[in-house]
Amino acid sequence: MPFGLSNAPSTFMSVMTQVLRPYIGKFVVVNFNDNLVFSLTISDHLSHLHQVLETLRKEKLFVNAKKYSFLTSNLVFLGFIVSSEGVQVDPSKVQAIVDWPTPRTVGDVRSFYGLATFYRRFIKNFNTIIAPITECLKGETFKWTQAAEDTFCNIKDCMTHAPVLALPDFTKLFEVECDASKVGIVVVLSQNKRS
Repeated sequence: MPFGLSNAPSTFMSVMTQVLRPYIGKFVVVNFNDNLVFSLTISDHLSHLHQVLETLRKEKLFVNAKKYSFLTSNLVFLGFIVSSEGVQVDPSKVQAIVDWPTPRTVGDVRSFYGLATFYRRFIKNFNTIIAPITECLKGETFKWTQAAEDTFCNIKDCMTHAPVLALPDFTKLFEVECDASKVGIVVVLSQNKRS
């Protein structure tokens, strides 16, 4: 497909979704040209890889061998580190957040807010915590408050201690925590810490 066509990304995604539909949710994740094949065992993984690669071959779709990692227990996928332990933040992105200078303009705030929000699921009560920074995006004039500065530092600290989001164990109980305030509603689904 030629580059530059406005509908090329959505068309490509539609094709990949259609071609790999039998495997999506079972052992494949499709995101444009970043596809993930996951398995519990090496023998399953080899079988899954064979099925996916054979399907792509039949459809005359090719993989870039330089971009692929085979038989790995962890990898960077869509800005996250994915492993058998679960999903965690990419340390290079955390470092970018930690090194971020204090915002001086609304554009600076939007940029920081966008990056921090990408990892919001790793910070409990994120929307409530980031509310003072969100306030800086409102109004005609830019005003960086002490509350925004405190939140800015807090978000950086939270990112350096972000948990690994483990896959659920459906044989164990889930815990639902709910909270609400003037600035947000929070619902967290979790399980007891695994030993």
